[in-house]
Amino acid sequence: MLFLIMKKVILGATGSIGSSLAKKLAESGEELHLVGRDESSVSALANELNSTFTVCDVLEENFSEKILADLKDEQINGLAFCVGSIDLKPLKLTKKSDFMQSFNLNLISATETIKSLADNLKKNKGSIVLFSTVAVKQGFPNHAIVSSAKGAIEGLTLALAAEFAPNIRVNCIAPSLTNSKISNFLLKNEKVAEGIAKIHPMKRIGEGADSASVAKFLLTDDSSWITGQILGVDGGRSSVA
Repeated sequence: MLFLIMKKVILGATGSIGSSLAKKLAESGEELHLVGRDESSVSALANELNSTFTVCDVLEENFSEKILADLKDEQINGLAFCVGSIDLKPLKLTKKSDFMQSFNLNLISATETIKSLADNLKKNKGSIVLFSTVAVKQGFPNHAIVSSAKGAIEGLTLALAAEFAPNIRVNCIAPSLTNSKISNFLLKNEKVAEGIAKIHPMKRIGEGADSASVAKFLLTDDSSWITGQILGVDGGRSSVA
């Protein structure tokens, strides 16, 4: 009897959440295809986890074609789009280009990735996990750029969950601030980091593994009756005073 090997694709695989997710899935015996823009980082992680990989920047034109070319005829049953940004400015200092770049990075690149893999995911009853932010549900000053782009991701999640059911499940994770390379500019100041931790009911900053554990669950059959959900992984920030 012939068994097809299924792979899960992770974009943003070298980030805090993406790398944690890759390691958790690999520990469970999952086959992976990792995507990142820094060749040395993504190749090192792929070598560690014995996975295939693609080097590309999601802001490049036709980046998804590179991923498809590297996947060849591989069967895909999971996609995690762990790409994000933290663009903080008061509205009066923003430019049109700020919003355009954030939407291109967070939303348009997600739609392009999903379009390129949708037939493969549909054939294999796959699962898609996207990432938003607690700042969509809980309004914060200076978050107009990232909140609007990630709010669009939440809308995309619901629309695609309806469009792709029952063949592909689509869910979204909305983390609060997480220890990562992109949040270092905020957390490198110890007093600032302590202050941010204290405003979370759980009294700490998130770690990549926190969101990765939920993403792993959503990518497996353990969550086979869950779709169209926005799940907060935020230390209670969005819902507990």
